[in-house]
Amino acid sequence: MTVAETAAPTSRGRVRTELCHKRVRAYLDGHLVVDSISPTLVWESPHYPTYYFPRDDIRGDLILTGTVEHSPSRGDAQMFDVKVGNSRAEGAARVYPQSPLEAISGLVRFDWNAMTEWLEEDEVVYTHARDPYTRVDALPSSRHVVLKVDGVIVADSHRPVLLFETGLPVRYYLPLADVRLDLLRPTATKTHCPYKGTATYWSLDTGTALHKDLVWIYRAPLPESQKIAGLACFYNEKVDIEVDGILEEGSRTHLR
Repeated sequence: MTVAETAAPTSRGRVRTELCHKRVRAYLDGHLVVDSISPTLVWESPHYPTYYFPRDDIRGDLILTGTVEHSPSRGDAQMFDVKVGNSRAEGAARVYPQSPLEAISGLVRFDWNAMTEWLEEDEVVYTHARDPYTRVDALPSSRHVVLKVDGVIVADSHRPVLLFETGLPVRYYLPLADVRLDLLRPTATKTHCPYKGTATYWSLDTGTALHKDLVWIYRAPLPESQKIAGLACFYNEKVDIEVDGILEEGSRTHLR
């Protein structure tokens, strides 16, 4: 059975696969490594998928390393270096030639971080492949949101944007004018989200303690998340959150 024929999702143990219809490309130092319109999404963990590609879609050279890695669900993987142009990524590809999970047998998986750029269609993707079953909704609200840390009110807003992301708690994005900016200390930390873009961080100094990287902001989010551009968000799990006067379940007061 070829990958193109495997249209229905398949699974083995906790690993699930599904044929994807996006054009996906990966580059190494500006050189095209793979260009595919028939990649397979593989959920190796429950959190997000990765891409596996047909051999015919590989543009770089795969050089066998002689190393084999075993997976209980996927079988034995042959490891390859990836070489394209003058660039080489050691151990950056793997193939399961006789996988018990038929949908991935013979397909090529690249280590995401070993590649320098990934594109889904013509849009750059960060961190990992997008999950087609993850949805991000950013909704303006008039709820009254008050955040406290160490007993200090650090934000008070009647105009939050509530972000609902599949599998995650509701996040409250607040206008900077409603946040105690005098308590924020910029840090060098950056994180990348395939749905929202690049976030930068602040630590929060309440005078009692310095809470590292507690607050983040997407200054130039991806198009589908533009409603949170320039708004500040706090980790729910590390602050006390009151919404319309009700302390939110799971906030710090409940954890103490």
